[in-house]
Amino acid sequence: SAGCRNTSSARFHIHTTLQLSINLSYVGLTDKYMNFQELNLPNALLRALRDKEYERPTPIQMQAIPAALEGRDILGTAQTGTGKTAAFALPVLANLLRRPPVGRGRPIRALILTPTRELALQIDESLGDYAKYTPLRTCVVFGGVNQRPQIDCLKRGVDVLTATPGRLLDLIGQGHISLKQIEFFVLDEADRMLDMGFFDDIMTIVRRLPAERQTLMFSATLPPKIRELARQILRKPVEINIAVSKPNEAIEQGAYVLYETQKLGLIKELFAKPLESKTIIFSSSKLKVKELAFAFKRMHLN
Repeated sequence: SAGCRNTSSARFHIHTTLQLSINLSYVGLTDKYMNFQELNLPNALLRALRDKEYERPTPIQMQAIPAALEGRDILGTAQTGTGKTAAFALPVLANLLRRPPVGRGRPIRALILTPTRELALQIDESLGDYAKYTPLRTCVVFGGVNQRPQIDCLKRGVDVLTATPGRLLDLIGQGHISLKQIEFFVLDEADRMLDMGFFDDIMTIVRRLPAERQTLMFSATLPPKIRELARQILRKPVEINIAVSKPNEAIEQGAYVLYETQKLGLIKELFAKPLESKTIIFSSSKLKVKELAFAFKRMHLN
């Protein structure tokens, strides 16, 4: 970003260490050599995990999965990259497999609520990977797109629904979704949801859920407003804290301070020589992404 008077870029290297804080509120789960077979998951899920080459559970998975399999509510503090999605997806799928639906039809029995469509799509993709050897069906609904394909998906029958609050309430209002038989409710990225102004929507959805349910709530931080939300929707939860306060020391970080007009030149300089590894670049707008794509194409980079 602009703000540096000198037109030459200044780079600052940051070398930090990883600090992992774990609140071991669930005893007996500290063995770093634990494998997924020890977590008492169904064979169909273990087979899917082998396909994805998952070898050992992460700390959040070691603590959350056994507690969730026992039916406990969970309040988890975990950032992106800790394996959080599998920590709630695997026990939800396992419990659904062990508890066949009551009555006729295929009601929605698990609801995963998330703030953005990108995260909703990511979670639904992971669910599909984990459940591919099971009869369970998943579906995802989010705003900003035509709702017809989502309605068609719902009509075919769904066991696990991943949704953003706005589109979920729209489809409930239109009569396409009923939450009366929800057994498992997951609230992911809770702090981000509140920051985005979803508190009222969350509570509207919670009031439509059965009182008898299991609730798993995850947040990157636990400010007072999240504590208050947890108090309202959780019952005697197991608290799990996987707080990554600093990046891994193996990661080299750098900051370039320069004007907006210098960014493209810097990118070209960084990628002037062939790289052995893959690279992900995040940009602030679609226009910037198109400019970068065009520049890379002219540089004959794939």
